[in-house]
Amino acid sequence: MLSASELAVRLARDAETVCRHYLSAGRRAGNYWIVGDTANSKGKSLYVHLSGPRAGRWADAATAEYGDLLDLVRETCGLVDFRDVADEARRFLSLPQPGPAHLKREMARRGAARTDPPVERPADERAQRLFRMSQPLAGTLADSYLRQRGILRASLHPALRYHPSCYYRDLVTGRTTSFPALIAAVTDPGGTITGVHRTWLDPDGGGKAQVEDPRRALGGLLGNAVRFAFPVHRPVSVMAAGEGLESILSLSHVMPGMPMVSALTANHLAAFELPSDCVRLYIAADADAAGRNGIERLSRRAQARGILPLVLAPELGDFNDDLRLDPSRLIASLRAQLAPEDATVFLPS
Repeated sequence: MLSASELAVRLARDAETVCRHYLSAGRRAGNYWIVGDTANSKGKSLYVHLSGPRAGRWADAATAEYGDLLDLVRETCGLVDFRDVADEARRFLSLPQPGPAHLKREMARRGAARTDPPVERPADERAQRLFRMSQPLAGTLADSYLRQRGILRASLHPALRYHPSCYYRDLVTGRTTSFPALIAAVTDPGGTITGVHRTWLDPDGGGKAQVEDPRRALGGLLGNAVRFAFPVHRPVSVMAAGEGLESILSLSHVMPGMPMVSALTANHLAAFELPSDCVRLYIAADADAAGRNGIERLSRRAQARGILPLVLAPELGDFNDDLRLDPSRLIASLRAQLAPEDATVFLPS
């Protein structure tokens, strides 16, 4: 098996192909690949040598970061452990994956202690790192993906970002690859990122990536959620909560002023930490049994806190189906389900 330095050399032999894959927003300029940063933003701060004795070496003039192409793979894919970086590099180079003994030697060469197992960073740190490495949503493939679903103002939500080459591991085969991804920040009541939700996308714009599970969460979800129009350190008297990201984004599209959260699963919806000042809680219904169970459990918790739970029901399968069918019809349906004072405040007249 190739060592880390040998992997870097192999990548450097075809540095332009590596750059075109991992830094697709950039362009060639002479002997350099020019791009904004390791998050694949447009710009010209980061440059990669494409040939000569420094082929594969890169530096970012804005941040003073630098390294070889293995470091570049790590940064662009949001990876932390050397094992994952090496796996991704071997996948790109179409090389066989190594056995445990070789991995242990390589970890030692890269600075890990020979007698200690690799240190795994906490999931919340990895989630925060991935979110920092993502780029603003506007004009990206993820923005287009949501627009195709009738969600036209998603780029206004700071909780949503885009990663052009997000690491994906098949949990059955162990094979790794990368796809563009919609990244959503999961935050606690104080606004600290505790996790992320990833929706991997088809690079050709055909919807979600054709993989077994194109949606996954990373980090601490319990009690937390993806938040939209949600004030931090200010009272929230009326809000909406639900499971699915796109369903809640559809509600937010027609009620942009109402604080909302997507808890991502029925179990996490049931465990969502309710604001202390909440008076009315609208719960966006999901039709399946797990969804109904999550609604019932959250309703009981709300009632025990003196909060009035009110269930919002879609006409079709979910609120995104309703939005795509007819936004005006969705607004009319919600007007009939909201308390009159909330309909006046949050729905268009």
